[in-house]
Amino acid sequence: MVDVFSGRLLVSKDGRSVDPEEALQNKVVGLYFSAGWCSPCRDFTPVLCDFYTELLEETQPPAPFEVVFISSDHSAEDMAGYMHAMHGDWLALPFHDPYKHDLKKKYNITAIPKLVIVKQTGEVITDKGRKQIRDKGLSCFRNWLEGADIFQNFSS
Repeated sequence: MVDVFSGRLLVSKDGRSVDPEEALQNKVVGLYFSAGWCSPCRDFTPVLCDFYTELLEETQPPAPFEVVFISSDHSAEDMAGYMHAMHGDWLALPFHDPYKHDLKKKYNITAIPKLVIVKQTGEVITDKGRKQIRDKGLSCFRNWLEGADIFQNFSS
């Protein structure tokens, strides 16, 4: 995953710059393609928030999972507003980073919301993260972990 964002900075919900190498190392990563103007996105974001919170705050040790939001908002202000109003405490690609277009192409994003689950290398574990979370809840994380080649004692 570190490969995907190599040489770039991500931002946290509170606007801090974050080194992806540190933040994403040895984690399953959900690339969340979404926007505040998109009604299905606003429906799914709270579901993703709950999933994220349960994995990271309610399990010991916290699950090796991180979300990176790739915005399709119309402005940096819209993106910030959407993140503050609805998002979990996850990371985002800065609004003005043109790399978002490369990521949309690389992961074949034709509609949003889309949650693409990837391993360290950026290789896709599933591009149906949203459906799997809706259908299976937390149990889908174990499958992602197995697909990610990250070995850790994690029980859900």
